[in-house]
Amino acid sequence: MLKKRIAVLVSGGGTNLQAILDAEKSGVINSGKTVLVISNVEGAYALRRAESHGVKTAVILKKECGGQGPFEDKLSETLEAENIDLIVLAGFMSILSEAFTKRHEGKIINVHPSLIPSFCGKGFYGLRVHEAALEYGVKVTGATVHFVNEIPDGGEIIMQKAVEVLPDDTPETLQRRVMEQAEWVILPQAIEYICSGRHIQTHQSERKMA
Repeated sequence: MLKKRIAVLVSGGGTNLQAILDAEKSGVINSGKTVLVISNVEGAYALRRAESHGVKTAVILKKECGGQGPFEDKLSETLEAENIDLIVLAGFMSILSEAFTKRHEGKIINVHPSLIPSFCGKGFYGLRVHEAALEYGVKVTGATVHFVNEIPDGGEIIMQKAVEVLPDDTPETLQRRVMEQAEWVILPQAIEYICSGRHIQTHQSERKMA
């Protein structure tokens, strides 16, 4: 079977990218292969991770493109030139417009470090998510993989995994545990689920039952 071609979009260190690459090596992801990593930040460490695994990289900077529209056009051109089947946002710190998400509808997924609909949407990213969870006093948090649409964290949920909040947690310790116990587990699983066609098969079954 021909493997689906995956592009991962990154802005920082690339720990979720590393989880994807490790999952491909271990066989957790068997139906897809990362062939391209794009960063909107020059010098992002994620690019080095990709290069060390022989994955093609590209850097696309909004300031050099002259705005959001040209930036997204360049992004689309780069993805389409590589015949990408699935776009994975893994710590990609740029909100994508409705025009972009519609152009690639059903092909973009994101991992968010909370159990959506809690602590999500505009302004909730990075440590801020975990700070909010601790401020609110929740006993359980986690991570969510979802499809991306024009609403931040508003697309269809694919997978979620819960993580216990401990009494002595800081935002940093909670962030690390959510990554290790949830993000790095369900992101590869969701990628395999989509690349293998099971997501489509599930939806077809649901439509037949409706």
